[in-house]
Amino acid sequence: MSKLKFETLLEAGVHFGHLKRKWNPAMAPYIFEEKKGIHIIDLNKTIVHLDQACAAMKQIAKSGKKVLFVATKKQAKEIVSQRVAKIGMPYVTERWSGGMLTNFQTTRKSIRKMATIDKMKSDGTWDTLNKREKLFKTRQREKLEKTFGSISDMTRQPAAIFIVDILKEHIALAEAKRLNIPTFAIVDTNSNPKLVDFPIPANDDATKSISLILEEICSAIQDGLEDRKNTKGDKEDASEGSDDVVAEIKTPKVAVEVKTPEAVVEEAAPEAVVEEVAPEAVVEEVASEAVVEEAAPEAVIEEATPEAVVEEAAPEAVVEEAAPEAVVEEAAPDAVTEEVEAPADQKDTHTEEN
Repeated sequence: MSKLKFETLLEAGVHFGHLKRKWNPAMAPYIFEEKKGIHIIDLNKTIVHLDQACAAMKQIAKSGKKVLFVATKKQAKEIVSQRVAKIGMPYVTERWSGGMLTNFQTTRKSIRKMATIDKMKSDGTWDTLNKREKLFKTRQREKLEKTFGSISDMTRQPAAIFIVDILKEHIALAEAKRLNIPTFAIVDTNSNPKLVDFPIPANDDATKSISLILEEICSAIQDGLEDRKNTKGDKEDASEGSDDVVAEIKTPKVAVEVKTPEAVVEEAAPEAVVEEVAPEAVVEEVASEAVVEEAAPEAVIEEATPEAVVEEAAPEAVVEEAAPEAVVEEAAPDAVTEEVEAPADQKDTHTEEN
């Protein structure tokens, strides 16, 4: 809940709007009434929307991101530069140069030019320049400082943008919408609140009104930054505590209990090794007898003994296969004589018959 009270806002003139003929119909839900041709803003809704904006700003600051403040109108220049500089956020109080967000690389180049000129003054090269070059560099540095001096620390695009009077800063609003950057703005009765993600219906012309709302936003950002520091401190303490716990876990006693000689002996005892790979088992698996059985000299002898060779191709067998007696039996002279003598017998029989 916001610390601001209804009476505080009323005294600052936050409820005053523009003339009736200048109003924007989209602001109808935030207008309380019309009085003497001037619209009166509903301060209850102002408090609600301010609380929402402050909560969102606190979360953004807690995450460590930057919020860009834009206010180039006369009533808000000094207020923004004084309040925002205290919390270390970037801001633009001079002319908004087109493409400051959408063409951020060119913006960074201009900031680098400013840094190089400062470096020249520090390293001694500034003294080597002639009078004309010094004058040119000095004017260039002043011009860049006026436009980009307040955003020189912004190395990347901001996480959010806060605008005072979106009608005057319509270019900044359009660039933020194009890049999908969340927008916060003080919206008067002549503006369209639908263009802003977090509109705060209030008077954007009175210095007291701007100062009051901006002070509330800056305090929310400051709270977010402090919470970030506290969380970092807690993390560091937790990391130190965790280091102590790790040191306790990794004491020599615990290491001895985990890896004692007995445990090592139990895990890899010589008996177990003997049981797993015993010489007897090796003997059983690859015994000399088995080797002898598989490839014994006797078996080799049985497979290829000279006797077997003799049996396979013995001279006697050769003799049997092609013996002279067999040849004689196949073509013996007696058989020839018997075959030749047969007709003689037949002749004797014929003679006897005759």
